[in-house]
Amino acid sequence: MKHKKMWAAMTTMAIAVSVTACGGSTAPAPGATTEKPGDSQTADPNKPKPQLRQLMQYNRFDPNTDIVGKYLKEKTGYDVKYDMLPVENAEEKLNLLMANKEPYDFMKLNANQFSKLSTAGALEPMDELLAKYGKNLKEVIGEAAWNGAKLNGKIYAIPEGGAGVSTGTALVYRQDWLDELGLKPPTNRDELYAVLKTVKEKKNVTPMTGGKDPFQAEIASTFGWQYGPTTYWKEAGGKIIHYVEDPATKEYLAFMKKLYTEGLIDAEWAINQSNKLLEKFTSGKAFMYRAGWYDAANIHAALTKNFPDGKVGILPYMKGNDGKPSQVGTGGITWFIAIPKWAPNKDEAMKYLDLKLDKEIFKGNAIGTEGVHHEVKDGKYYPILPKFNDEWNFGSDYLTGTDEKNYPIYWQARVRKNEFVQKYYETYQENAKGIMYSDALMLAPPIPDISKNLQKLQKLAEDTFIKYITGAEPLDHYDQFLAQWKSEGGTDMIKAANEWYKSSAK
Repeated sequence: MKHKKMWAAMTTMAIAVSVTACGGSTAPAPGATTEKPGDSQTADPNKPKPQLRQLMQYNRFDPNTDIVGKYLKEKTGYDVKYDMLPVENAEEKLNLLMANKEPYDFMKLNANQFSKLSTAGALEPMDELLAKYGKNLKEVIGEAAWNGAKLNGKIYAIPEGGAGVSTGTALVYRQDWLDELGLKPPTNRDELYAVLKTVKEKKNVTPMTGGKDPFQAEIASTFGWQYGPTTYWKEAGGKIIHYVEDPATKEYLAFMKKLYTEGLIDAEWAINQSNKLLEKFTSGKAFMYRAGWYDAANIHAALTKNFPDGKVGILPYMKGNDGKPSQVGTGGITWFIAIPKWAPNKDEAMKYLDLKLDKEIFKGNAIGTEGVHHEVKDGKYYPILPKFNDEWNFGSDYLTGTDEKNYPIYWQARVRKNEFVQKYYETYQENAKGIMYSDALMLAPPIPDISKNLQKLQKLAEDTFIKYITGAEPLDHYDQFLAQWKSEGGTDMIKAANEWYKSSAK
């Protein structure tokens, strides 16, 4: 099936911009060119390259003075002036910039921003530009990703993927306590219940902590619930369904409520913040919690300080009702690199964006210089510290597209900056090998009816599910919740998701 092939390939603003404000007018912006893409091909080849302007997402550094920006200028010959969206009210700022037709040559947008701007007519179709100047881009970015950046059959952005498809979380537990009690790590839901019950009786601690997140995929997957914190859609029976429609959701919530009622999960589940979870686990107040591999260094440091002999175990993903384990994987398109309709240097912008995907230039952008910022050991890339952190920590902020084959390999140098982070990351991936599922819309382009409704409906589901788990509201009210969810935009989302699904299967 086409969708499964797309998945296999990936494995190897609240902004109201009107058409008039975002490019519906035929009058060019100050300094903008009225050339069609490619008209500048006959220009004097000795003409100096123009300074380009990029709008970036916020991060805590100055991209105009950072060494990676200087590296790209040296290697490409292009001088780029970088602006960032603010940390607060980013969508409002972007709205203002676009309404004023700020002459950026290219922009790095998130999915929601891309959806709003592309449907408002504010972005330049890239097909002709890619045909003329996109040789590298077309070679290293696959068809599935390009399809995710299309609107009405035309490409409106360069899709920037992350480090491939991977999993980010697992249940971790106090291995030394498990050994003390003579217990084995649980391999299924029933065994998990028994272990948590024994820990509560014998150790007088919180068996499992968690907080403000009802979506514990490592447990829910044992019900055949193939979703996660950012995984909302599943392909089943020739259509796309949302997790709120899936009968497995109620089964999972009933089990979590049972754990809560019996004191097997944290009584403060509804209010715990993420930092509180780590604190409870490493201070000896909790036996188990779901941890991201990126928290490994903090876990180790805090536990060693409090319990020098303490040991942490990483639980392999548990088997479900069918006797098989599964785990959520995330990936797809992280960012969309777009050219505004009124950009003054469209051709030169595309030339630059393509040049950045030259094999060696891209590798340098990603992980710096071999022998200076990274080294290769046993075929794997390792950072040279502290040089890598000091000079190349923000390398990924400059990416405007990725080499789908090689970037997941290069990127792991960042994981290997800490031995514990490396161990957790590699263990999580090994445990999830061959059993990962993903969002059915992972490779879909931003869909307007989903983009405008997703955030508010996800908040509705999260808040309601927490109430079900903690008993603040009876699970018998689920049908009422579902009716509300659908009436407030859920029906439109489901319809739009299935329309995309049918069209992409042709």
